[in-house]
Amino acid sequence: MAANGQRRRRVWAVFATTAALGLTVTQAQAASGGGGDPFGVRALQQQALLNQQKGLSAFAEDPGDEDEDESGNIAEQADQYAEARTSPGIVAPGAYGAAYDQLSGLPHTGGSWSDLTKLPYDSDDPRYRDINSNSSGGAGRVTGRVTGLAADSHGYVYAGSANGGVFRSRSGGGHWTNISDRLPALSTGDLQLDPGGRLWYATGEANTSATAFLGTGVYVLHDPRKGSFSRHDRVGGDELESTSINALRFGGSKVWAATTRGVWSHSTKSLKGAWKLEFAPNPDYLPGGSKAADPSAAYKNITSDIAIDPKNPGKVVLAVGWRGGDTYNGFYARSGGSWQRLTGLGDLPSNSEDVGNVTFARSADGSRYYAIDQSPEMTAENPDSGLEGIFVSKSGSPTGPWTKIADYTQLRDSGSALTGDGYQPGIQAWYNQFLTVDPKNRDHVYAGLEEVFETKNGGTTWSVPGPYWNFGFPCWSVDPSKQSGDCPASTHPDQHAVTIGSNGGAPYVIVGDDGGTYRRPVNGAANAEGHATDWRPLNDGTMDALQYYSVGVGTDPAGRGLAVTGGLQDNGQSMLRPGDRVMGSNFGGDGADTITDPANGCNIAQEYVYLAVSVTNNCAVNDGSWVTDPSKATSYSVPPPDNATGEARFIAPLNADIKDKNTWVAGGRHVWINSHGYAIRSGSEWFGAYDLGAGHTATAVASSGGKVYAAWCGPCNNQGFTRGIVVGNADGTGWHQLTLPVDGTVPNRYLSGLAIDPADSDHVLLAVNGFSRKWTEGPGAGVGHLFESRNGGVSWTDISGNLPDVPANSVVLLKGGAVAVGTDLGVLVRSSSRAGWKVAGDNLPTTAALQLRTGPDGRLYAATHGRGIWAIDVRRLR
Repeated sequence: MAANGQRRRRVWAVFATTAALGLTVTQAQAASGGGGDPFGVRALQQQALLNQQKGLSAFAEDPGDEDEDESGNIAEQADQYAEARTSPGIVAPGAYGAAYDQLSGLPHTGGSWSDLTKLPYDSDDPRYRDINSNSSGGAGRVTGRVTGLAADSHGYVYAGSANGGVFRSRSGGGHWTNISDRLPALSTGDLQLDPGGRLWYATGEANTSATAFLGTGVYVLHDPRKGSFSRHDRVGGDELESTSINALRFGGSKVWAATTRGVWSHSTKSLKGAWKLEFAPNPDYLPGGSKAADPSAAYKNITSDIAIDPKNPGKVVLAVGWRGGDTYNGFYARSGGSWQRLTGLGDLPSNSEDVGNVTFARSADGSRYYAIDQSPEMTAENPDSGLEGIFVSKSGSPTGPWTKIADYTQLRDSGSALTGDGYQPGIQAWYNQFLTVDPKNRDHVYAGLEEVFETKNGGTTWSVPGPYWNFGFPCWSVDPSKQSGDCPASTHPDQHAVTIGSNGGAPYVIVGDDGGTYRRPVNGAANAEGHATDWRPLNDGTMDALQYYSVGVGTDPAGRGLAVTGGLQDNGQSMLRPGDRVMGSNFGGDGADTITDPANGCNIAQEYVYLAVSVTNNCAVNDGSWVTDPSKATSYSVPPPDNATGEARFIAPLNADIKDKNTWVAGGRHVWINSHGYAIRSGSEWFGAYDLGAGHTATAVASSGGKVYAAWCGPCNNQGFTRGIVVGNADGTGWHQLTLPVDGTVPNRYLSGLAIDPADSDHVLLAVNGFSRKWTEGPGAGVGHLFESRNGGVSWTDISGNLPDVPANSVVLLKGGAVAVGTDLGVLVRSSSRAGWKVAGDNLPTTAALQLRTGPDGRLYAATHGRGIWAIDVRRLR
């Protein structure tokens, strides 16, 4: 059972098409790369490829009940990402703001960072098209997740990214410029243009319901066409700091904010003064309340949207409730001076089990209100979908009566790519939602779930202009010579934001999803299946919002420079080689940790998720022979056994020995060793060096000269959080648990990074995530983020010094004894003299640096989770 109480299926993907394909189990596992595919995404694509070769329909049989759906994985990813930052308790408001103030007071080193990934990234690049890639899916050029959009009638478009800030385009999308880098928070909850043309920026992404990066409030830009946001543009005080904001809505002279800590309002005429708390269903769980330290506090006051009657701005309906279900879930309106739960709304449910994540949209003429509702009960119990439905209020009033105009089966049968058991429209309705109405046609609606849906007759019929992908459609072929022009380009999956704008009188709709932004005419063209033929990706590389977990660097075998690669949230593995003007994607799905041979940047080990490791020896470049013979694919699936048993974290640690590139360490429940390096061809070649124990799972691993350190947690959530470190040798000898001090010297928080001194394997550094006890309500939260041992972990010293109190994700030892730490607010460096911490360089955005690595060129590389991969000359970090 996950920490939020939501039931999730935790079964693991196998290639369950053996009967349809006439294959033995062994053959099926070989074709699927050994079964290391927890999403089932690669399995689906591989199935389509194999079926096509057999002359069968692309999906003659779906993966079925043994396939874990992507919805469960995204939920697990969100929960684990939050655990690292909150365990062992709940983080109080103001933590990130205080850390930013500390950071602002530090000096900077010399040198400037280079944004290496600020160029187009083509997910369909035919150079890397094989069964482990999503190439030919139809998403085209991509960037990171876009969670807020706004557009005007003069070609200006504003896009808010998950953790990269706000970008502006003057040309209807593309040629983007960042306009928010002076803010302390770059995580986007919502973007809205008010009637006066001001741009409102709500920080704190709420798509994953309180588990994404938190924000520092709401900001207003008075001249968005020319200006940039600054800290002075914040509305009100710090009331909305350290929360996430789902939506901003305007009514009369008020702006309303739906947040993870209730519903708030503020005057739109005067931007000074505090925000007013309008409604919190469980106020005792708010910061400062009697139950604020309760582990469930973060889920007790979530609001997803607000509907305001256009004819009476005082008539407001609140959509309140945690996606996983709670007794307070429902729709509320003010009655007799207090907020009361609504009943009798027609088809729109009023019982708490069927009200979860909700999105409202109103027609421009005020005659229609539309809503999407996710059902907590369906999410928990229906393996196919969590969508309660799409609804309309033909009175234009948010109190209805409401009529259901679509359920998931109707959307499935309207041209969806998601038709198999276990994964149908709305399966991720708690994560994927947008809704908008054509300003010139009240019956013309765009709805976003995993795919983009459209109705032109008020919901009587629906089409799917933006299908999930093209795999499985009759037009699809993985063969590049047959693919071009057959299937129209689609959008990236997983929809989050939408806006309608125009330029020169030509209206267009722009959608934001896990792959960035896509545009088409509002009344665009479609083929006979209802799939749009006129989507244009707006991801030209100028919006580098890519969300990396990792980075790998090695000398390119062509001898012309370096190859740079990294694993991304929902955008696979990027591949950048010397001379490239466009990056390609050589692995699909989610990318996680990465190992790259410093001497040959085309020797790469890439983790999908849950230790689903694949390896390639040529950057996964294909000559096309695999199209008819899958055995000639140039990547090999080599997952350690913990992948099959589910005993690894979503982003599980994977690393190479700093003295022996052919000794790898991977961590799940067990510490796994591979001594074959890049010649590994099977998951059975991993050696289990140590069992961390039932319920324990590795969070960081490091190795030098065969001496291995592995940090772990378990339980990893707030309910009984524990952590530890084990040490041993790669040959399986000498393993033991370290006795971490109980006096708080090493905090009882998530252990996120390890770095070993190459000159002395007993000298090790430890990075600690989360916040110190000043901000964290939880047992043993302790103080500090960087600790040092010079005796193999027997004793530890806090060497944090004046390091800001902010989650630390990664640590590296630099030449000369300097130390670099990647944090949620960028990269900090301390010289060997320990004179104090400095901000690395003068231009790295204040976003999360999840992994740091040094390259063979002497530069420090930072994988940021929101602004791409950056590099800086280590010699300048003084």
